[in-house]
Amino acid sequence: MSNVTAKTGFILTGFSDIQELQTLCGVLFLGMYMAVIISNLIIITLVTIDLQLQTPMYFFLKNLSLLDVFFVSVPIPNFFVNSLTHNNSISILGCVFQVFLMTSFAAGEVFVLTAMSYDRYVAICSPLHYDVIMNGGACALMVGVSWATGALFGAIYTAGTFSMPFCGSNVIPQFFCAISSLLRISCPQTLFGIYMSLGIGVCLGISCFICVVISYFYIFSTVLKIPTTKGQSKAFSTCIPHLTVFTIFIATACFVYLKPPSDVPSITDRLFSVLYTVLPPALNPLIYSLRNSDVKCALRRLQQNLCPRGSLHLKLQSICQWYSTSQVTSKICNF
Repeated sequence: MSNVTAKTGFILTGFSDIQELQTLCGVLFLGMYMAVIISNLIIITLVTIDLQLQTPMYFFLKNLSLLDVFFVSVPIPNFFVNSLTHNNSISILGCVFQVFLMTSFAAGEVFVLTAMSYDRYVAICSPLHYDVIMNGGACALMVGVSWATGALFGAIYTAGTFSMPFCGSNVIPQFFCAISSLLRISCPQTLFGIYMSLGIGVCLGISCFICVVISYFYIFSTVLKIPTTKGQSKAFSTCIPHLTVFTIFIATACFVYLKPPSDVPSITDRLFSVLYTVLPPALNPLIYSLRNSDVKCALRRLQQNLCPRGSLHLKLQSICQWYSTSQVTSKICNF
């Protein structure tokens, strides 16, 4: 019979038991976290204040960056604090919130990426009706449904995971409350609820995947009918970044969630968790935005507005003129 215990908290083993290595890992993760936050906040700022980026594509991109910021902000700061304080414990409530928030934001990203594929489909297959179909209300509705559905799925998934007690050890061999690790310590009667929640998530993911595949089937069919190579490459250039981001996100998620849980945790499981947590939010701005000419021009305009060329020289010149005038006035008064 399983040893059922009421858990008051869990122990996150992280990557090492040596305190110096724990601190080093924490600092390394902090550097990656800051890079992810800064790059995504740049995208959010540019899309918000630059009038030339006020299009549906960049509206979806801003929401994707917001989800990336929220998603990576759930496990990394907690791991950084634990690494510095060498306290690897997390309360049951903290674990519940981690699972709920990470699942909600991850599901929201899948739905936003699906909406972005539909946006590309309309832009290429029905360009004359693009402004009518992808109006502000439709875009806001799609984004709102994405966030709400993600939160609903997160709530269902979390309820299925924590509705029953856990059996055995309370040690989680990860740096956050990973679902695969919680499966290892779940009681047999709990597994039905967890796998049912997991099945709902897989069905939603497959549905979104099918929608993206259908969208790109029609997109590629339309692009290949363009007579000029230049026109084809221009059309493909607006789709390849999104397709790359979607592929990376789905691939890393499959490695983490669809891999059967092993009895003995390995360093490979933790590395896959790092890739799933950090890699998509870090690469999204680079792949989809910072290599985009529109975003580069917007960044240049922002830089020019904040630091106009020659402004420092003019300020120094005015200071020198003021200083010279004050010296002349002083000499006249002394005379």
